[in-house]
Amino acid sequence: MTTTIPSTMTGVYLPGTSSTERRELPVPTPGPGQVLVQVGASGICGSDIGYIYRGYKTHKGVDGPAYRGVVSGHEPSGRIVAVGEGASRFGVGDRVIVYHIAGCGLCDNCRRGFYISCSAPSRASYGWQRDGGNAPYVLAEERTLVPLPDELSYVDGALIACGFGTAYEGLRRIRVSGEGDLLVVGLGPVGLAAGMIGRGMGARRVIGIEPSEGRRRWADQLGVFDATFHPDEIGAALDLTGGAGFAFTIDASGTAPGRSTALEAAAEWGDVSLVGEGGELRTEVSDTLLHKQLTLHASWVTSLPAMAELAENLVAWGLRPEAIVSDRFTLNESDEAFALAAGASDGKVVFVAEGDV
Repeated sequence: MTTTIPSTMTGVYLPGTSSTERRELPVPTPGPGQVLVQVGASGICGSDIGYIYRGYKTHKGVDGPAYRGVVSGHEPSGRIVAVGEGASRFGVGDRVIVYHIAGCGLCDNCRRGFYISCSAPSRASYGWQRDGGNAPYVLAEERTLVPLPDELSYVDGALIACGFGTAYEGLRRIRVSGEGDLLVVGLGPVGLAAGMIGRGMGARRVIGIEPSEGRRRWADQLGVFDATFHPDEIGAALDLTGGAGFAFTIDASGTAPGRSTALEAAAEWGDVSLVGEGGELRTEVSDTLLHKQLTLHASWVTSLPAMAELAENLVAWGLRPEAIVSDRFTLNESDEAFALAAGASDGKVVFVAEGDV
């Protein structure tokens, strides 16, 4: 398939004032080890909202703005339309997910596949320190690509690129299985992903906790949660376990109350996963942690191999990430898309190519 590549394109930038800007820029040419991906879909992440859209804030210990005024978006998926010299694993026409960090490839974390934790100064995140996926094309390092199975859409791929990868790693750490029930605290996009993946991994029951009535309704229609509750109804959720608590809990809320709920609702010898960014962890130690013999896991995104594994597993489980998408926009609607993602969206907000809304 031959694609005519234009010389310029329009990308979405975030000036840090709870608004967006669309600017014209050249379509890049891939250099050694790089590819040009025609973006089929690109998701809006909560970290984009908290750290960039609403203003310049420090992130990952960076002194000063972590966002470098580049094209936004670190959740792209699409089709390769050009390859640079030395690119060998992927070729023109391949459907791919872009892992959102370009690590050095040499430090210990990179060699484990965790580019997210790269310790080198050259580490650059798409949409933060280098141009990201909120544009018709994104220049990507071939080493950051994950194959997108034919059974999955570009929207599926965009969701795997960050939120679903984050949820999967958190659930892998606590070894979710049919030996116990799973409690998901916070039913934003990552929490919805955790519920879906937990179902795929075989959790006996999947229960959600979320204060927003709209988000609970959205979660209920997915068909992966056995029940959802307001945080004030945690007692009713525990009743489903006979009062014993949950063998597996995961907090995707990123809030102190949410994390406390995940800990307090865990059963004896339970496993707790924390994946929500920001905020604090507040807990009583003796009765909540020590006497229940809990194991606490903290997880940040996932690795390249695990992301590829997740894509294949989703196909095997018959699950489609795009089911959690509540709103689709084109890049020309960037103001509306980001405002909704920063406000009252029920599910995930994504950009899709013109004509695919």
